[in-house]
Amino acid sequence: MHKTLLAEFTAREGAEAEVARLLRDYAHQVRKEDGNLAFDVYTKEARPRAFWIFEVYHDEDAFQAHLNAPYGGPFNAALTPLIEEDASVLTFLRPLP
Repeated sequence: MHKTLLAEFTAREGAEAEVARLLRDYAHQVRKEDGNLAFDVYTKEARPRAFWIFEVYHDEDAFQAHLNAPYGGPFNAALTPLIEEDASVLTFLRPLP
């Protein structure tokens, strides 16, 4: 079964351009992962500092490989001081049967 989630966070005032740059670079790397099926980054139309990332991985193993990728730690370390939350808020999704 695919592992699907929504990650969301809000850029601090004035940090949205840097957050967008980090996300573009990170997305480029994540999309190359063998088990990644989707990594789509959005901002809310009414709140452009609010970012949503829709992620789909082939399975739990692919998701764990993503979490352990060497570029994940540096990305999160650079992102954390630029967002309002302590970390990305993750919502795991399941398709309706």
